[in-house]
Amino acid sequence: MTDASWRQAKRPVSAPLAGPYGHPFHPILVTVPIGAWVTSLVFDIASHLVHRPGFLSQGSQWLIAVGVLGALPAAMAGSLDLFAIPTRTPAFRTALVHMTLNLLVTAAYAVNFLWRHGTYTGGGSVGWGRLALSAVSVALLGVSGFLGGKLAYRYGVRVADESTQAEGYTPAPGTPKARPTA
Repeated sequence: MTDASWRQAKRPVSAPLAGPYGHPFHPILVTVPIGAWVTSLVFDIASHLVHRPGFLSQGSQWLIAVGVLGALPAAMAGSLDLFAIPTRTPAFRTALVHMTLNLLVTAAYAVNFLWRHGTYTGGGSVGWGRLALSAVSVALLGVSGFLGGKLAYRYGVRVADESTQAEGYTPAPGTPKARPTA
């Protein structure tokens, strides 16, 4: 990997939209969907523990909507970070899996919102199927978050110096070396 490739990943052309080096926007933007979706699961569970659960069921539905809407700018900023990572590297492969999981989770929550919206029970507990979908989605979100942490803390994507990033940007054994561009 050339020094120019590291600089590209460190300071991509999209930096004004993705955030400055060392302070990318993606990690701060993901706090909205994560917080909303985890809280919606807590509300789902709590709706089975209280006498009048309607406020929890309805609150959970709207927290899911807030999470889906909050995931959109987080995904856009994350995409800008992804495009700065050199391909055929462990960091890039990890980022692709991270992105795929996040897209699946966002789609699952969009479906969950529509499922709830179309059949709102008018004051009852959240249905077991909807609760299960939320629980599985939060579990997948946790796996994706682990991978996001690996990107930031292990490979130093957009936050670490070149020597730290070198491990994540070194082509895997057996892959052809990238040709320097002019």
